[in-house]
Amino acid sequence: MANTSSRKTLKRICIAGLLMAMNIIMSSSLLSVPVPGGHLYMNDIVICAASIILTPAYAFAVGGIGAFVGDMLFYPTPMFVSLVTHGLQAVVISVFAHYLLKKHKAFSSGIGVTLGAVINVVGYSVGRAWIYSTPEYAVAKMPFQILQAVVGAVLGMIIVYPLGLGKLAKKMQID
Repeated sequence: MANTSSRKTLKRICIAGLLMAMNIIMSSSLLSVPVPGGHLYMNDIVICAASIILTPAYAFAVGGIGAFVGDMLFYPTPMFVSLVTHGLQAVVISVFAHYLLKKHKAFSSGIGVTLGAVINVVGYSVGRAWIYSTPEYAVAKMPFQILQAVVGAVLGMIIVYPLGLGKLAKKMQID
């Protein structure tokens, strides 16, 4: 019979895999909101929620690798930008949620998702300017990128704290 550590690792892998699949699905244009010049993708919600409940390595897998695969399947041009940006975003959120201000996890997670939103906006703005060789395109998309980051941060926090995903993760012993 597997020991407690192996069971915890298996639970984390399964939850991370499920959340990564959700991130990939939410990267689809079918589940996005059309805006001028593109779409708002809802995968930031999954990335923020997953990063709060998972450790940094698993958060990177869900955020960075999940967004990379989603882009690779649906719109490959920015897939490396997504890997770096969402990967860094997920790790920062997870570090804040798990290692800083342990007695005030919700507050620390709030700081993490705020910094994650900044990383998201800056990363995609720089990435767009680099990929499309035009800073004007990046500036034009910035208001929508800010909206996407804020919606992801706020709804991710709501899913984890008021709606109880954090309590479920604690009960399942994956945090």
